[in-house]
Amino acid sequence: MRRTTRTALPVGTTAVALAATLLLAGCGSEKSGTSAGHSGNGGTVSSTPAGCTAKGQLTAADNGRTVCLSKGDELRLTLDGTKARPWKPVSVQGKGLEAINAGIVLQPGDSTGAWRATTSGTVKLVSSRPLCAQLTTPGAVSCKGIQDWTVTVRVS
Repeated sequence: MRRTTRTALPVGTTAVALAATLLLAGCGSEKSGTSAGHSGNGGTVSSTPAGCTAKGQLTAADNGRTVCLSKGDELRLTLDGTKARPWKPVSVQGKGLEAINAGIVLQPGDSTGAWRATTSGTVKLVSSRPLCAQLTTPGAVSCKGIQDWTVTVRVS
């Protein structure tokens, strides 16, 4: 049988823990639909409607998400691929975004994009890549699976 010993925290530690808890409780209490501002790096820091994420930078991990932007916000995308498993260029389906300079793609297989929210609307960003490397060796087994990537962007 194990014996457990409890030690009391110093009085100052309890006060600090309580203050930190109260401080964190105040975070995120802003009502939906109001704007807290706009960050300088293209990301948005405004609160968003339910089901939306406010993001200025997308990656492959954002697959399936819905992102909400306000007019004037910028959205950037980087899909890291490989030469053997390259991402297709991102297609834009819908209205509300205008393409802007995304910079230079440095790695083979990567796909990038950048857009500015211009008009209210809904846009789907879509790309895909092979699930496994395509083999060129005669007689070798190769998979034909595709990894899809989609993000819905709502501009208001």
